[in-house]
Amino acid sequence: MRLLNFSIIKLTLCLVVGILIGFWFPLSLNITLYSSGCLFMLFGLSFFILKTKNNNTHWFGAIGFLTMISLGIFNTSLHNDLQFSNHFTNTITVNDSINNTIVFRIREVLKPSASHDKYVIDVLGVDAKQVFGKSLLNVGKDSIKQPLKVDNVFVARTQFNELYSPLNPNQFDYKNYLKKQNIYYQLYINDSELLEVSNNKHTIFGYAAKLREHIQSKLKDHSFSHDEYAIINALLLGQRQDVSKEVYESYSQAGAIHILAVSGLHVGIVLLLLNHLLKPLEFLKRGKHLKISILVVLLWCFAIVAGLSASVTRAVTMFTIIAIAMHYKRPTNIYNTLAISVFVLLLFKPSFLFDVGFQMSYLAVLAIVMFQPLLFKLYQPKYKIDDFLWNIFTVTLAAQFGVIPISLYYFHQFPGLFFISNLAIIPFLGIILGFGIVIIVMASFNILPKFMADSYGYIITSMNNFVQWVSHQEAFLFQNISFNIIQVILSYVLIGTIFTIVVRKSYKGIHLMLIAIIVGQLCFIYGSRTNVKREFLVFHKSRYTILGFRNIDNFKVHHNLNDSVFNADKIISNYNVGAHIKTVNFDTLQNVYQIDNKLLLVIDSLGVYKSLSFKPQFVLLRNSPKLNLNRLIDSLQPELIISDGSNYKSYQNRWQETCKAKKIPFHKTSEKGAFVYNY
Repeated sequence: MRLLNFSIIKLTLCLVVGILIGFWFPLSLNITLYSSGCLFMLFGLSFFILKTKNNNTHWFGAIGFLTMISLGIFNTSLHNDLQFSNHFTNTITVNDSINNTIVFRIREVLKPSASHDKYVIDVLGVDAKQVFGKSLLNVGKDSIKQPLKVDNVFVARTQFNELYSPLNPNQFDYKNYLKKQNIYYQLYINDSELLEVSNNKHTIFGYAAKLREHIQSKLKDHSFSHDEYAIINALLLGQRQDVSKEVYESYSQAGAIHILAVSGLHVGIVLLLLNHLLKPLEFLKRGKHLKISILVVLLWCFAIVAGLSASVTRAVTMFTIIAIAMHYKRPTNIYNTLAISVFVLLLFKPSFLFDVGFQMSYLAVLAIVMFQPLLFKLYQPKYKIDDFLWNIFTVTLAAQFGVIPISLYYFHQFPGLFFISNLAIIPFLGIILGFGIVIIVMASFNILPKFMADSYGYIITSMNNFVQWVSHQEAFLFQNISFNIIQVILSYVLIGTIFTIVVRKSYKGIHLMLIAIIVGQLCFIYGSRTNVKREFLVFHKSRYTILGFRNIDNFKVHHNLNDSVFNADKIISNYNVGAHIKTVNFDTLQNVYQIDNKLLLVIDSLGVYKSLSFKPQFVLLRNSPKLNLNRLIDSLQPELIISDGSNYKSYQNRWQETCKAKKIPFHKTSEKGAFVYNY
């Protein structure tokens, strides 16, 4: 028996299980270290004991898999910064009136908000104590000052603040997203309060940022429009901060958002271009070794310039393995290649497992490998152009089998015309990327002719216009689709069983598919029976009031939003998707509502509440009414006071103190989130 005949796929799956266990049930670093060490020693001991035996030792395999699971748990703990005593969180008091003297280095520039420039920083010191850890930095916008640069070191006297949890149901949890990147707190500061410190130490991120800034400055010297410049930045440099919301949504709705993310598609094309350009090196003595070395170095240089994002790191890792295998002319199984790249990436950064782009990339590639050959056989093209287009269509269609369930879960929309945008763009993407690299190189050395820059700008504009036209075909864009994690799992089970039936033509696959369908129906019935039937909500919306009344799958909304804010806001649509709402009606705000057997009184800026013939159980304060809350409580004796986002902060703080003194519950939506009452 070959004792080490473990499939890399099985080992990778065990590593994934360990990472999930370590994330959901965090253990101390010492416990995971000791348990992993013991299992590794047990694994090594059993190997030496059983290496001469030929009997089938299943328990040896079980020890190996348990060892790999423990490695995943240990790796997750090891990459949890909070496990270490010198993390800055152990030296600060959060949200206190006492400021700290903080030394930090700019690590990454994020997309700015309307009022702040945003950065990820490495905290180097707090109050003269050397520490480490990452934090979010929000710097108030100043039209005079330039944005901060990567690797710049600053000193500021301020305090750390908690990250905000979502304030409305089914809203994107940015706090949880940052937590998976070891970011737990944030700083708010003005540009004038920053003191720059001279620092000679530079990181790889700083060098990459300087190279990008040099390229970007040269590109700005040419007559590219804002959208052209933003797309070039995204396509070739992996920086999407400048892409406007309208352009981004157009690509998303057209099913071409992967074009803007430097991923496997881009890296594969770059590898083909480099492989062709470096082919003359093969004629030199040991030229093939030199060629593969240069290929790998250039691929990783491209990854560094693109910011080492999850998508580009995954792609470069996978194509590095493929390139090395091609060089040594060893037969490679694509499933093993994918598993090796997943294993290596998760070993160095387990948080990649929770990255949406990481998940979608691997699922898309896996689906292409599984289904594209089957789809391609359905039609036999006679001409080269026919064969080329049919190949692209089947690749695009196969990829959708892998990404549709998870895309519906995360984004709740499906672009029906995805194949049109991909058929029109992907055949020319190699030319666009190759031409773009030439543009960047020539611009960097100040030798880019105007006609070439104008030609490339015209190509980018044409691509944007086509994508925009596809995205405007709203009849083929299906949005606000409710899809939960159970449906995602069942969808992949069905896809897997269908593949098994088609390839192996076995009854076992049919049995599994029928079982999956039955389980799905049972989950749907259970969910419909246990789901909330009736619900009243006071949403949080700054400067506005939004009330919601749910009756099973019907939802009635009372609000005072104007048309522009209403069309841009996603509070209601997010709730509808998560609650599986089918019909929605809208109405204006009223003064009194009956909620089951309770009454809600709404008091607006007029502050009128006297001479009532009833006593409400709930009181909602909106639009900062000028009233004496002590008298109101004595007069109406409500069970609860609610304050929404339309009130001044100073008023809410005063009301909160009054309710605390009166021992009356006070719900402030800006702190506690939306008020939800089930009945």
